Amino acid sequence: MEKLYSISPLDGRYHSKVDDLRDYFSESALINHRIMVECEYFIFLTSYLNSKKKAVKKLTGKEIKEIREIYLLKDKNAFEVKKIEFSGDKNIKPTNHDVKAVEYYLKKTLSKKVKNNLELIHFGLTSEDVNNISYSIMISSFLRDIYIKEINRLLKSLNFFVFKYSKTPFPARTHGQIASPTTFGKEIKNFCERINNQKKEIQKCEIKIKLNGAVGNYNAFVAAYPDINWIDFTKKFTNHLNAFIKLSLKPNLHTTQIENHDSWVAIFDRVKLINNILIGFSQDIWRYISDDLLILKPVEGEVGSSTMPHKVNPINFENAEGNLQFANAILEFFSSKFPISRMQRDLTDSTVERNIGVAFAHSLIGLRSLMEGINKITLNESRALKMIKEHPEVYAEAIQTILRKHQVKEAYERLKKLTRGNRVSEKDMENFIENSDLTQKIKKEIKTVLSKPYIGIADKLCKSKSEE
Repeated sequence: MEKLYSISPLDGRYHSKVDDLRDYFSESALINHRIMVECEYFIFLTSYLNSKKKAVKKLTGKEIKEIREIYLLKDKNAFEVKKIEFSGDKNIKPTNHDVKAVEYYLKKTLSKKVKNNLELIHFGLTSEDVNNISYSIMISSFLRDIYIKEINRLLKSLNFFVFKYSKTPFPARTHGQIASPTTFGKEIKNFCERINNQKKEIQKCEIKIKLNGAVGNYNAFVAAYPDINWIDFTKKFTNHLNAFIKLSLKPNLHTTQIENHDSWVAIFDRVKLINNILIGFSQDIWRYISDDLLILKPVEGEVGSSTMPHKVNPINFENAEGNLQFANAILEFFSSKFPISRMQRDLTDSTVERNIGVAFAHSLIGLRSLMEGINKITLNESRALKMIKEHPEVYAEAIQTILRKHQVKEAYERLKKLTRGNRVSEKDMENFIENSDLTQKIKKEIKTVLSKPYIGIADKLCKSKSEE
C-alpha cells in the first residue's frame, strides 16, 4: 500500500511497467555503478603503475576477485554509502558528498581484502570522472539490454501487419480528405522503416567518457607522476572497462572538469525522434479506430467507460501518446541543458542527470503501451473496401495522368471539373469516360485501371528493404 504515497507515477501506478529500469537508473544503481568504476579504476591503476616500474604493488588475483565480489552486494553497498553520506559511520564523519562517501566506503571495505595501495582509490580523480563514466555505462547498458530489444519487439509486431496486409486496399487521407488509396501494410511499413533507421543511428552512437581530473588537464596526475603518459592511460583504461562491461565507450580527451555530454545528447535526440514517430503512429491508429477501419478486441473484465457499457476505448494508444510526449519534454530539456556549463564547471547538471531514467522510463511506458494496443487491433477489411468504393473520385488522379501520357489537352482540368467538390458515383465516372471524345484505345486503358485496386506498387514496397 505504500505505493499509494509515491509522488512519481513511476514508483506508483507504473511501477510494474518499468521495474526492470531500477538496475539502471535508481539511486542504488548509481551508487553501485560508481563503486564498480572506482574499483575497476583502482585495479587498472595499480597494474598500470606497476608496469611502469613505479613503487606500486600489483594486486593479486585473489585480491581482484574479492574486490569484484563487492559488486554483488548491491543493497548493502547502497545502504552503507548513504549512511556515510548523511550520518557517518564510526570514525567517518558525514560527508554530505555522494562520491566521497563511495570512496570512504571502499577504503573501509577493502581494508579487509587488500594489503597495499588503498590510498590509490580515487587517485587524481574529481567526482565528475566517476559520475560521467557511471552514467555513460548506465545509459549504454540500458540501450543494449532493454531499449533496443523493446524496439525490435515492436518492429516484429508491426512487420506482422506489413506482410499480412501488403496487398489489402486501405483508404488514405491527405489534409484529412479522401486521397489515392494505399494498403494497410504499406502504411505500417512507412513507420517500420523510420523506426528501424533511428534504431540503427542509436546503435552507431559512440558514448564518450572523460578521465582527466579537475579541469581536464591531468594536473594532479602529472604532479604525482610527471613521466607517465596519462593520455595513453585513459585510452587503455577505457579499453579495460569496455572489456569488463562489454560496451564500446570512447575516451573524450578534450574537456573541462565535466564531460560535455554531446554524445549523450545525440542519444537523447534519437530517442526523442523515435518517440515522435510513435506519437504520429499512435494518433493515426487512434483515427483509424475512430473511423471503424480498425477494430479493438475487448479484454475480458476490462471496463471502457464508467457509464457507457459498450465502450472499447483505444486507451493503450492514448497512454502511449501521453507518456511519449512527456518523455520528449524532458529529453528536449536535456538536449539544451547538458552541453552547457559555466566555465570549467557548475553543478546544475548533477541534479538533472538524476532524471535521465525518468525520461527513458516514460519512453518505455509509451513503447510498451503501444505494443499492448497493437496486440488488440484487427483490420476491418470490409469497411476499408467499402470506404474506397464510396469514393470513386480517387481514380481521377489515374485518369488525368493517363490522358496526359496521351497528350490530351486540359486533362487535369477535365477531371477537376468533374470531381472537385462533387460527390461522384461509379456511374458518373463511367459516363464521363463513355461520353468523352477519347479514342477507344484510351478508354480501354482507363477502364482496365478502374477495374483493379488503385494501390500502385504498395505490395512491392512492403517487401522491399531500404538502401543502406
